[in-house]
Amino acid sequence: MSLSNETVPASRGRAFQMKAGQFAVITNTHGNQVVDTWALAAEDRFETSSLDHTRSVNSNIFFTEGMALISSRRRAMLTMIRDSAKVRHDTLLCPCNHELYQQLGCQEYHRSCTDNFHEAISEYGIELPQTPASLNLFMNVPVTDDGTVDRVPPDTAAGDFVVLRAEIDLLLVLSACPQDITLINGPSRTPKDIAVRIVDTLPPEVFA
Repeated sequence: MSLSNETVPASRGRAFQMKAGQFAVITNTHGNQVVDTWALAAEDRFETSSLDHTRSVNSNIFFTEGMALISSRRRAMLTMIRDSAKVRHDTLLCPCNHELYQQLGCQEYHRSCTDNFHEAISEYGIELPQTPASLNLFMNVPVTDDGTVDRVPPDTAAGDFVVLRAEIDLLLVLSACPQDITLINGPSRTPKDIAVRIVDTLPPEVFA
């Protein structure tokens, strides 16, 4: 079974049900789009992906090929088995929210990854009282020796992709980050669509 290419529209979020052993192929169609990523256990919506446990288990502040996204109950949820660009994905920065855009000078409502997360899970009848920290796929956040973090455009090209394998039954939540003020989504500061496929078997081109 395979979904045809699905789209997460620019500045919006979507959720996808996954069974253990299935794969999510997430393609950065335009090369410069950050994708905030979460997972919720199918059997308990309060067991969510946890970036503090993920950093602890992987002993790394970045997320790279071969690492697992860990739950709040210390279980592996998703493993990144392929990253065509071989980059370091961010685990440090928070999902953007209403207050962040206010601080950046927005006077009117601005879409955010926080809103996208809650809207996406609501389509499955799920409500959570908080927003878990996100795994920020393709986000380029260099860290210096003194602990300073920067925010620079993604170091990826159009068509780059990652493959995540579900280790448990879960809901995968993705947000095509709406950030259009800083450089985090590239110099054009224009959020873009991303493509997603949920598959049982990986196509050969994934390993080309």
